[in-house]
Parts: sequence; C-alpha cells; structure tokens
Amino acid sequence: MHEYLRAVGFSDVENKEQLNRLLEMTEESYQTEKTAVSVNGNDFSERKKEFAPRMGLMLRGEYNEKGDYQRDYYFPYFAGTQEKFYDNISIERHAEKESYAGVCEDLSMGVTIIFYLQNIVDYLSERRLGTAHLSSDTATVRFSGLSIDGRILLPVAKRMTEEENSEAILQRTRLLKAAREGDEEAIENLTLEDMDTYSMISRRIADEDVFSIVSTYFMPYGVECDHYNVLGEILKIDQVENSLTKEKIYILTIESHDLVFEVCINQKDLLGEPEVGRRFKGIVWMQGEVVFHN
Repeated sequence: MHEYLRAVGFSDVENKEQLNRLLEMTEESYQTEKTAVSVNGNDFSERKKEFAPRMGLMLRGEYNEKGDYQRDYYFPYFAGTQEKFYDNISIERHAEKESYAGVCEDLSMGVTIIFYLQNIVDYLSERRLGTAHLSSDTATVRFSGLSIDGRILLPVAKRMTEEENSEAILQRTRLLKAAREGDEEAIENLTLEDMDTYSMISRRIADEDVFSIVSTYFMPYGVECDHYNVLGEILKIDQVENSLTKEKIYILTIESHDLVFEVCINQKDLLGEPEVGRRFKGIVWMQGEVVFHN
C-alpha cells in the first residue's frame, strides 16, 4: 500500500481488499488516459482519476497483444502550478519498473533536486520523436510535494527586504556557477561567506532557538532520493475535499529559499493552524511535470 495515499485523502484505506476496490474503481472510471510506446516496444498507458482538484490516483500499465489493459502499478499524484525553468535537466529510468526520476541542478539553492516524474507518456513521446534526450535538456518543471508529516511554525523577523534577498541569492548563484568553472576568487569568496555564516550561527545558537536563526531550508531526507525535509514560508493556502472520502486536504504554496512550489497534506497530518506568513515544516515527496523546450 502506498504510504502517501493519505496525502490525497485516503487515510482510511487500511488493507489490500479496500485498496483493490479503490484501484478497480479508478481503472474502470478513469477520467483521462495517455499512451505511448515504452522502451520495450509495448503500448504504455497512464490512466488518471481526480478525487480533488489537481490530485488523485494515477495507474500505469501496458496493453497486451489482445488489447487488454494490464495494470502494473499506481501512485497518488498532485499536480503543481508553479513553474521554474532549468537549462540542464536529466531524466533517468528506475531499474525495477517503467517509472522515471527527473534530476535538475538548482544553483540558487545549491542543491540537486531529484523528483518523481509525473508525465512519463509525454517524455516517451518526445524521446520517440527525437526531441527529448536523457540529459542536457532545457525544460520547465512544475514541482509539487505530497506530505504526510507537517507542522506550522511561527514566522521570523526578516533582516533583509525582498529586493535585497533576491540580489543576495542572485549574487550567490553567480559565485557558485563561477566556482564550478574553476574561478579561484569565487571559491575563496564562498569559503569566507560560509565561515561568516558558521561564526554567526555559533554565536546566536547559545541564546536562540535554531528555527529563529534558520528561516528556510531544503534538505534531502532518508534513503529515498526524491524525499526532502523542507522548511518554507507559506504564501497561499487553499483547502479542498476528497470527493469520495470527504477528507479535508490543505494545499500550501510555500517558498523555501528561492524555490516556490505547492504541497498537499491531509488536515489530519498537519499540526498547527496554517496562515499566510507562517512557516511549514515537514517531510515532502517531490513530484514534477516536465515541459521540454527544444
């Protein structure tokens, strides 16, 4: 049973019998379907059923020689709307099944973001046409996150204006890019900056809580490469309802460092009352839809 079912409103699915009934209903009454030729030459299909706005279940499988659909696996999905452009993105197939991970390097955050690819059929179609490759593509990514463990933190006083913060992020991005190209002056500047940050944290941590010093972060979590521990400021809040279970789900638009994306979380799994300006802290499974620009 998928751990993140509850994120889209299925917290009461407790055994395989309930799960099978849910998947059979999804397979029979799906709302959209996309197909493409898979790596092994079969007709690969994505069937999607929405149970709340922009979220639900997706089934993936293949058609056999008789034209019968055979379900391979499923996963809960949530489609994001916030877009970010990357000039170098890689897409790689998972070893055990026809699923893919997207990999993009975000210099402004200083991390490589790995996410679960939502639109495999689009990618397979693009690759078959020769317009998408396994690496070095320019693409727009719509990130989204599913969470089953989150809490709300109070905001912190901002030491810089938005313009000053944007300029600082842009300057650090330039330094990181130059450092990767071997610029010794950029490497030295980044080293001095990190030393100043370490000194500041060491001085303040004696009298302050760590979350009053660190306003946002975006860090890999656990052994699964597309899971992250995230702290970010809440920019927008929406609440939707699963049409089948009637469970309430929060959609939080958050900004973590320089990345703006949406997270969906069951109301039961969120500790605290979300408000714009407060912060969300939680474990997030990153998904993403890729739009290629070739």
